[in-house]
Amino acid sequence: MPARDPLERIRRICLALPETTERPSHGAPTFFVRAKKTFVMYHDDHHGDGRLAIWCAAPPGVQQELVDEEPDRFFRPPYVGHRGWLGVRLDRRPDWDEITRIVHEAYRCVAPRKLVAELDGATGT
Repeated sequence: MPARDPLERIRRICLALPETTERPSHGAPTFFVRAKKTFVMYHDDHHGDGRLAIWCAAPPGVQQELVDEEPDRFFRPPYVGHRGWLGVRLDRRPDWDEITRIVHEAYRCVAPRKLVAELDGATGT
């Protein structure tokens, strides 16, 4: 049975990826590839912004495209938005299949090729 708690769902998605770990960073649950490279951060009301969201790495151009198309669901997060990271609201009835694809794409943005190949072999993509 899938977890109902958004953090638990994000945790399951992220930690299922090859060589990922979780630890707090800047007060937020954060997910790393090989304990070094951040690919997802979970924020609940970050500095009073009222959002339950993830911030994640994204391929070039994706942030702007999604923010322009659906600004009620996607946003440019502070601190990392200038690097193309994407903010994804989890308090807007998220499509968890879509969230999984976004997290996998974030992983692909920072993981070494060997781990991406491992993921692609496991997912059949």
